[in-house]
Amino acid sequence: MLRESYLLDTLECGNFSFATACLLANRKYGKNTQHGDIKSHQYIISFDPRDAADNGLTMEKAQALGLKFCEENFPGHPAIVCTHPDGHNRSGNIHVHIVIGSIRTREVERKLYMQKPRDWLEGMKHSSTAQTMRHLRVEVMELCEGAGLYQIDLLNGSKERVSEAEYWARRRGQLKLDRENAGLAAAGQPPQQKKFETVKDTLRKQISSVLYRTTSFEDFSDKLMQQYGIAVKESRGQLSYLPTGRTKFIRAKHLGDKFDKAAVLATLQANAERKPKVQSKPTNLAKLIDIQAKLTEGKGIGYECWAKKFNLKAMSQTLILLQEKDLLNEDDLNQRIAELETKYHDSLAVVKDLEGRMKANKELRYHVTAYANAKSVAQQLKTAKRPAVFEEQHRAELTAYRAAAAYFKANNITKLPSPKKLEVEYAQLASEKAKFYEQYKEAKEELLKLQTAKQNVASFFREEEQTQQER
Repeated sequence: MLRESYLLDTLECGNFSFATACLLANRKYGKNTQHGDIKSHQYIISFDPRDAADNGLTMEKAQALGLKFCEENFPGHPAIVCTHPDGHNRSGNIHVHIVIGSIRTREVERKLYMQKPRDWLEGMKHSSTAQTMRHLRVEVMELCEGAGLYQIDLLNGSKERVSEAEYWARRRGQLKLDRENAGLAAAGQPPQQKKFETVKDTLRKQISSVLYRTTSFEDFSDKLMQQYGIAVKESRGQLSYLPTGRTKFIRAKHLGDKFDKAAVLATLQANAERKPKVQSKPTNLAKLIDIQAKLTEGKGIGYECWAKKFNLKAMSQTLILLQEKDLLNEDDLNQRIAELETKYHDSLAVVKDLEGRMKANKELRYHVTAYANAKSVAQQLKTAKRPAVFEEQHRAELTAYRAAAAYFKANNITKLPSPKKLEVEYAQLASEKAKFYEQYKEAKEELLKLQTAKQNVASFFREEEQTQQER
């Protein structure tokens, strides 16, 4: 169907078009030679029509979300991502089409939802299993929650429990908001909000945004309090939530099925299984919270109690770190921070330089290999009796050959280097990069911790001084 406008991007296609990249992959791995072979897969993300007006969703933002989704979930596949502003019925729901070539052109990191080697090895075909589809649905939900867009439960369906009182509160609130917006429109002012939300609507949205991004109940309750000032308590096996500005808890059964204890724990367990903890990831030192500033912003008593405990734990970790590093003296701490900053910037500069050289090496190897493989075909074209027919039959090889020749000419390369020599050079560069990257990573980790420790000590003594003055 013809569209008034659309956005189009490709991924993992190199300098070729999507069609050419797929043809080259088919020839390289000897796949998709039969008429009935599945040569591509299409996935469509359809956004809520209200997202454009209520949440500021544009075609450019939807295209960026689609590209991110494709990069994370279909690595190694040539892909084309296209966004258009409307469905076939003019409903205003922005569509993002993701079409991937069925063959994976490079080996990728294995994820938990991948069941067989074909799901991550080079030269294998994409398989849309039930487990893969469940993973993709969860990824779409997280994508929309993270972008602040409307979202339904793609796994179990929506099971919100809206009471009669809340229904009529929504109706009255929406009518009042429409009247206010009409007055603003008459005065030439844009409305700030188009959809009325009850306290429970806002609470559901905030809880959901945290629920899909946490893996333990402690993390879930901490993030709710830290981000939205929502306290969570358990009583007789049931969860209740206390938003900022209220004195009475709202029970989970009045919000919906997915907010009760069993559903929350099941979701957290599923998140933990799907996103395993990376043991090698360094733990950052937490910064002290300015409690008075947060209270001025409108945070409640529940947040204040949580923040005091958080600050005690963070200050304890700070003192332990400084004692382990023997940096209890301020001058020693400042000197160590300066040394780490120098080491950090020097190592990063070397890593960036090596990455650039590795990229150039990889690109040159690709063109050298493509040129060598297609050189005989290019020579046959000169003696072919029907050049047009011959070129159509060998379009992929000739395209790769001409692209390589153009690359050599642009870079003034007259003598082609040996692919083996380039591979050895690449391995040496990679080894050097790994060494300097490890230095950069260690310096960065320690630097961030010590800078945070310095800020925490300054904040602690500043707060102590203020308390003494008040006394």
